[in-house]
Amino acid sequence: MTAIRPEWLAADKLGAEKISPETFAPSRRAPEKLSDVDQAAAATEGEIREFVRRDVAFLRRHREAEPAADPVADNLNALIRRVSGASMEEIDRVILELQSVRGMLRNEGERVSREIASYASLSHASMTAMKVIGDSLAQWKSAPTKAGQRSAG
Repeated sequence: MTAIRPEWLAADKLGAEKISPETFAPSRRAPEKLSDVDQAAAATEGEIREFVRRDVAFLRRHREAEPAADPVADNLNALIRRVSGASMEEIDRVILELQSVRGMLRNEGERVSREIASYASLSHASMTAMKVIGDSLAQWKSAPTKAGQRSAG
């Protein structure tokens, strides 16, 4: 999803000599930590919310500036405002739910990583123990035959 950034909106004020494709290209640096991804996601969400709020505020000012010529149009405008308000509240609620799901998935991912590390540690300890047992059995098997050869000889 492409977010509209304030610097993009002001691009026409910069002049043609300062505008290039690199001006609008996203950063090529990959996030190094999960917290960088979270910060980027939060920044994008904030930009989207700010964009929607500015757009709604602009539309409200625009409607207030226009004189109402028709009571039917007033009723229709009020209905549209109520419907759009409910939709915006629903969008905000869905965003909050998605954020909580993201947090839960992050926590579960961390838990699974810990479980895998624990399993790898246990597996390594088991392999080491089996190797020690195998070496001990090999020495035990070879010990009686050597002792038997010594007593017979």
